[in-house]
Amino acid sequence: MNKKKYYKPFTLLLAVSLFAGCSSNNTSEPSSEGNGKSENTIGGEITVLTNRTDLVDTKLPEYAEEFNKTYPDVEVNFEALTDYEGQTKVRLNSQDYGDVLLIPYMPRNELPQFFEPLGKEEELLEKYLFADEYSYEGTTYGIPVQVNTYGAVYNKKVFEDAGVKELPSTPQEFLDAMKKIKENTDAIPYYTNFSAGWPLSDWENQRLAIAGEGDYVSQKMPHIDDPLAEGRPHHTLYKLMYDLANQDLIEEDPFTTDWEQSKQMLADGEIGAMFLGVWAVSQVQALSDNPEDIAYMPFPFTHEDGSRYAAMAGDYKMGINKYSENKEAARAWLDWFIDESGFAVEAGAISPVKGAELPESLADFENENVQFIENLPAKEGEEDLFGKLDQESEVGFGIDAFKQRIIEAGIGNRDETYKDITDELNQKWKEAREELGVE
Repeated sequence: MNKKKYYKPFTLLLAVSLFAGCSSNNTSEPSSEGNGKSENTIGGEITVLTNRTDLVDTKLPEYAEEFNKTYPDVEVNFEALTDYEGQTKVRLNSQDYGDVLLIPYMPRNELPQFFEPLGKEEELLEKYLFADEYSYEGTTYGIPVQVNTYGAVYNKKVFEDAGVKELPSTPQEFLDAMKKIKENTDAIPYYTNFSAGWPLSDWENQRLAIAGEGDYVSQKMPHIDDPLAEGRPHHTLYKLMYDLANQDLIEEDPFTTDWEQSKQMLADGEIGAMFLGVWAVSQVQALSDNPEDIAYMPFPFTHEDGSRYAAMAGDYKMGINKYSENKEAARAWLDWFIDESGFAVEAGAISPVKGAELPESLADFENENVQFIENLPAKEGEEDLFGKLDQESEVGFGIDAFKQRIIEAGIGNRDETYKDITDELNQKWKEAREELGVE
């Protein structure tokens, strides 16, 4: 059984073919399909839906201007949606959901109802990372605009002022670094963003750094009774969360946290670190007078053989409206944006194009020889098993409930220990396995 599917940073730098099967042509040679126009004669007007309300009037028009140097006859309009998932799903009930858009979450078997095929999954995987995440029956309908990895955004100046000379590589070293920040600076060592909730849920993305096996969640967890037992990845992960709270290394009042304010505080050196996806780096840097102070470290865990891992996964997938009246121009934009715009790397994330260089934000990952690892699919016949167990048990690995409970217990607002919490969650998981008859 294949237990790992990982990528060393330098593996991503290897050259690969620039063409993959059915992807549209990226040269000025005439297309072999359609009306035979060269890319310079593709024309028309398209609307691109986006969740980036912060970029719709600034950076995105700059991309369109650059795109028009190659496709001068295509007019690109942008429409930003504040509640992207909700608003897009409503619009899917009609045929009016733009020409190019980020695909909202949906079961894969529904993709052909709404989106244009982009090519054969097998061929597109030769060129793109995670071109199989939104495919159905061997056909791909969406390609990630960027690939995320997970670790901690931190302020290098705060770490230096605190006397932290090396990046932590174990949970205890991370706690020691936070203690130095508390003792030697005025900064909050670690900021939980308790009130927002989702930043606590985002800790779940760090689990593969500890597991070191891509099949751990999808194939192994459904078949164990105690996923939060001592020594298992989730116990190690959330014990660090508990210890940060219990040792007074977080914000004074977690119940009044503010996500937007926290980014500014981290940028200004008022916070030491926050566990978030790499996407957050550029957002914090944009708020800093000294953006070079904002960096990104891998999750502090080292395996016995010295190896270190970080999970990676595709972000939103870009697709083409099945009912678009200008699919040729829509495809030209999609290919150009993913292949040539540089959007992913400028955002501090990983390009979905294999062979693209890693962004500067991941310099610490390269220095630490971190291997990127992805969640592998479940065994055949068990595709929904983890989700069913999580729902039946009411543990909620992907939501914030028990994480907030851990923080509250850590600061003394609940009369229970970390062991009390994990014992209860393990019991719920075991009972759910019994109820569903999982061996």
